[in-house]
Amino acid sequence: MNVLISGASVAGPVLAYWLTRYGFTVTVVERAPALRKAGGHAVDLFRPAMDIVEKMGVLDRVQAGRTGTERLTLWTPGRARPVELELRKLMPAVSSRHVEIMRDDLSEIFYDATRDDVEYVFDDSITSISEAGEVTFERGPGRSFDLVIGADGLHSNVRRLVFGPESRFTTWIGAYLAVVSLPDHFGRDDRVEGVVGVGRMAAYGAARPSDARAAFFFRTPEPLDYHHRDVPRQKELLREHFADLGWEVPRLLRELDSTPAFYFDSITQLHLDTWSRGRVTLVGDAGYCPGPAVGGSTSLAVVGAYVLAGELAAAGGEPARAFPAYEAELAAYVRRSRAFAVGVAKRLVPRSRTDLWALLQGMRLINHLPAGLTRAVSTLGAKGARLHDSFALKDYARYEVASGQHSL
Repeated sequence: MNVLISGASVAGPVLAYWLTRYGFTVTVVERAPALRKAGGHAVDLFRPAMDIVEKMGVLDRVQAGRTGTERLTLWTPGRARPVELELRKLMPAVSSRHVEIMRDDLSEIFYDATRDDVEYVFDDSITSISEAGEVTFERGPGRSFDLVIGADGLHSNVRRLVFGPESRFTTWIGAYLAVVSLPDHFGRDDRVEGVVGVGRMAAYGAARPSDARAAFFFRTPEPLDYHHRDVPRQKELLREHFADLGWEVPRLLRELDSTPAFYFDSITQLHLDTWSRGRVTLVGDAGYCPGPAVGGSTSLAVVGAYVLAGELAAAGGEPARAFPAYEAELAAYVRRSRAFAVGVAKRLVPRSRTDLWALLQGMRLINHLPAGLTRAVSTLGAKGARLHDSFALKDYARYEVASGQHSL
């Protein structure tokens, strides 16, 4: 059975890995001319995703690529002293098995784990998908596939072609995120420093030695007017919203003219009644993004790819059985992730002085709680801090086939 996956970032290669293990023949098409090497922004993998990473045999590489951030220092306008948070106390409360890693580093690890068994087609994109599985491309010749899967992110091309315009399914939750690559003289690799005020937060730190990032979060009363591929307009908007914040922000904004990598997007959720139609389905942010940077979307994408592959294997590749099972398996996890993301966005970017005070007091409280008590509080419910650890992975190992046997 031939499967086409659109997107070679995270969900796409993970899905390709498991489908290949189950005997499917997989092609991955990626719009970019090559894997991105700029480092990207930091993402989190929680216990279920880490368990999948271990099953894939890439645990050592993922752990070697972790960022190593141990402390967050936040300044506030008008205050002489910052508030510091010891992340080594916070993260065990969030997950019993966690790694923070740069997104593009993670993508490269997953690509390397699949490149020998999967056909990758870079610098191309899908232009049409017929009900019979006939697919046309911008550059390459048309081909026929049994299944087509969109793993191409929040602004999914596959979703647009099959389900309709993005505007039908998006819910903006009030904020924006930008990430800027910086020269190596910014930051230390064990610390993130930043400034937070009402409606705005800016921070920077080293992703690894000689490689730093700045992140900007901000709120607006209404959605901003820009296109998601219009980088000059995005940089203009960032300058407009942070020019008067002070601290190190002017120095960070000057790097916009020379940064080798820039990311800007709304913190937006996707709500589709179904992620599947005919022989097409969606995985990761393309189908159920809970909100970039606030909902654990990367960990959710890894889990979603694993579940989708497993349910396809269990159904013998039959989409009419596999896709509903996939959606049923993930539905509650996706709903909880959306609710969690809305709460995180509210706390991370304070809407008022009261919210700002609560954020700073919460940081101080975590520092003073014993580690054991912090972990105990976090386990009070799956809707809270340990949301992502609460998902139980099914075992699909019985569907694996010997290398080179593609019988489906």
